[in-house]
Amino acid sequence: MASLTDDLDSILATTVEMLVADGSMDAAALLRSADPQIEQTGYDNWNGGTTIWTLSLRIQAREFAHLGTRREGLESQIDKRLKPIIEQFSNDWIEVKIAPKLEEKMGWRQQGIELPRDVKQQIVDFFRIEKIFWSGALDEVEFLQRLYDLESLPSTDSRFKSASRDIWQHRVNNPDDWPDDWIFADPRFRLMDGPTEEFLRFFCEVVHPLVRPDRNDCLRLVNAINERIQLHGWKLVEDEPLAGRPRFVPRQTKLSVGRSVTRARSVADALDAGWMQKEIERLERAVESDPALAIGTAKELVETCCKTILRKLEIEFGKGADINDLTKLLAKALKLVPEGIPNEAKGAENVRLILRNLSALPGYLTELRGLYGTGHGRDGKHRGLEPRHARLAVGAAVVFIDFVTETFRQRSLPDWANTRD
Repeated sequence: MASLTDDLDSILATTVEMLVADGSMDAAALLRSADPQIEQTGYDNWNGGTTIWTLSLRIQAREFAHLGTRREGLESQIDKRLKPIIEQFSNDWIEVKIAPKLEEKMGWRQQGIELPRDVKQQIVDFFRIEKIFWSGALDEVEFLQRLYDLESLPSTDSRFKSASRDIWQHRVNNPDDWPDDWIFADPRFRLMDGPTEEFLRFFCEVVHPLVRPDRNDCLRLVNAINERIQLHGWKLVEDEPLAGRPRFVPRQTKLSVGRSVTRARSVADALDAGWMQKEIERLERAVESDPALAIGTAKELVETCCKTILRKLEIEFGKGADINDLTKLLAKALKLVPEGIPNEAKGAENVRLILRNLSALPGYLTELRGLYGTGHGRDGKHRGLEPRHARLAVGAAVVFIDFVTETFRQRSLPDWANTRD
């Protein structure tokens, strides 16, 4: 039937108006957001013939999964309002089905990046300290129904069959029965021990415009969460706005300094250098939020590494020795630019150049720190570098400390005695 397929958009728009009029807001919202596809799925010869159509309302797979037992009810509500519209011009029969949309997702076979539990705890603690109530303008049952099928989750109270009635009794009817942050310890929701995406999706709902109408308040909370999760490969990013206000969804990002930081920690462990660990922690926090501090810390990390190895080699250096002095001493002790590479060896000069430039890296970091890093006053028009430049500085610093530490570990102490002045 041509008119049904040709006029589908008008038919669905009218259906939405009817759903809104009778208060079926969830069904109306689903119909608005779904990707509708209609196809002929059968034909009945009885009484002159009836064409059977199936209207598939395709939604995101995760949204579909969270509908649970509500799906059939929503299908029934939409079907009830759709049929009177169709009957105006056809005897055809139509069936409504909500279905998951097929997703093209690269790397779906690989396990996603999971947030460490302590990072999740930091976010929860932040909300506790700031006294921010997670359900915002909604009561807790209303809030959780937006994320979970509470009717299918069990009750902790034997008087009730579902989580919905259980939560209402102990948090709405008797709000002091459970602590305000009970949700984070409740095993039914697995926020602390479950998948990272579920945890972050919960907090995206916390900053949803309906839950928290104050735009500035939402942005403040999103920034606070992102400060804690960005270094672990996640970020809350803006999705399609609602009534001009931002909505957020969790996204995996490329780890900006993850590998560098991991390698730096290995170096600190190898040298048993506790102070280096503190510098690494400061550097890790600063790359995205304070690039100038990260650049300064990268230089200090190299300096600490040089001093640590020189002390282990029992090589003295003056209190006023700067990073260039320390690097020269270390390069000489470790023979970072060896003289024993035969000229006839392929790439001999290239190897020398690479090693010389490696030895020069700390000096470049010092200059960069002087220009853009911490430690010097700036005028009001000064503009610092961006996080990508800080990542470059961090990467360069880690290349240096990794190489000199590996060289130090591979050489035996008796060999050093013959190289000292």
